[in-house]
Amino acid sequence: MSTVSTLLLRNLHDVFGEIDPARRRKAIDEIFHDDAVFHDPKGGIFRGHDEIDRVAGAIKATHPDFQYQPISPPEEIGDAGRVRWVSGSPGKPPAYAGTDFAIARDGKIAAVYLFFDDLPK
Repeated sequence: MSTVSTLLLRNLHDVFGEIDPARRRKAIDEIFHDDAVFHDPKGGIFRGHDEIDRVAGAIKATHPDFQYQPISPPEEIGDAGRVRWVSGSPGKPPAYAGTDFAIARDGKIAAVYLFFDDLPK
């Protein structure tokens, strides 16, 4: 089973940071439960592999060169965890920041909540 920290980092890099649709879908199938839910503060609630895949692809398409970088190690409490991150074009200052909070069940993500943060100073 994966730890919550591993799941959070894979979600950041292999799902929302992945430009290749086949690799993104493979990661989604590996780390998310079939009934998993993604809560996006701008776009609502997305449930299941197909919807998570669709929204992750749409987000990545708006900034294909952006990379997500954790700004601190993921933190875990029981079956939940969070990771703070920044995103932007390589070699440039970050464009935005956020925190992903996830709840795991049986080694896979059951729910992810995205929060946008102020850029770190």
